[in-house]
Amino acid sequence: MTDKLEGIFKKYEVLGAQLSDPKVLANPKEQIRLAKERSEYVETIQQYETYKSLLKEIAEADEVRRDPAAEAELREMAESEWNTLQQKKEAQEAILRRLLIPKNPLDDRNLFLEIRAGTGGNEAALFASDLLRMYMKYAEKKGWKVEMMDSSETGIGGLKEVILSVAGKGAYRHFQYESGVHRVQRVPETEASGRIHTSTVTVAVIPEAEEVDIHIDQKDLRIDTFCSSGPGGQSVNTTYSAVRITHLPTNLVVSCQDERSQLKNRTKAMRILRSRLLEVEREKQEAEIAKNRKSQVGTGERSEKIRTYNFKENRVTDHRINLSLYQLDQVLQGELDSLVQPLIADDEAKQLAES
Repeated sequence: MTDKLEGIFKKYEVLGAQLSDPKVLANPKEQIRLAKERSEYVETIQQYETYKSLLKEIAEADEVRRDPAAEAELREMAESEWNTLQQKKEAQEAILRRLLIPKNPLDDRNLFLEIRAGTGGNEAALFASDLLRMYMKYAEKKGWKVEMMDSSETGIGGLKEVILSVAGKGAYRHFQYESGVHRVQRVPETEASGRIHTSTVTVAVIPEAEEVDIHIDQKDLRIDTFCSSGPGGQSVNTTYSAVRITHLPTNLVVSCQDERSQLKNRTKAMRILRSRLLEVEREKQEAEIAKNRKSQVGTGERSEKIRTYNFKENRVTDHRINLSLYQLDQVLQGELDSLVQPLIADDEAKQLAES
């Protein structure tokens, strides 16, 4: 660990020297790039300085407690201080190990959140609406911007599917753990006998691709326009504003009809398509990595049930970390950190174990 920290310290100093170079000072873009890179090391450097100070204090206390010429009371004080400092050292090492975990370059990306009703008919569609509200409230609490990209309603307040754009620092880092099958257990309002029904909703979290990530050849696209359906005012079903884009090499299809402008719908659809193509490439790479790893952390596998929401018990259970919370009502109001933070901690622990 010390070797890695010393390497970061040297890199930090080199970057500082580069920022003072006249050539860099004359190039604002390069100056910003180097300053941003150096800023990523600041917390690690600060914590490492604290760690080195602790080591110095431990060495001084150790010298006194082992000194036969020192007074007994002084040696006793040094022994107590040494024990206290050892505990601080362990805590500081834990902080440094966490900071040395390679940062996921996608952590601060914006994302697309896709929610689709699964098995369970109308009840699944209604629960899809519940999840949509939960995620929107969570994003609002975090100060992230939410934009509706596309939606398909059932007419009874439910949703067949919906695609949201979530933008903000740390958005993907927190939302990535929502990918998977969400199971709900509750008594539908239409159930006269009070029997609990089980339904499912699938959630996909896709980091938004940037222009440099994916190159799309226009020759590989088939673009169709059609009339919008659902709520939207007088222009619905009268103008060809809705857009459907098919990426021919992969047969990926994206449609968007939330805007009245065909151009806006096309722009939104291209953003979604670019991100889905990036996700395909990312999953291919992770599948290759997974062949050589025992752990499947972060692969985003969506085939397994990840969470259960039991309304009768006011319970939500995350099956990946065997965590049950009896505060479903609060979770559905956007208090998701009680689930997300333990998932982040579990992910970091597994990465530390592998490093």
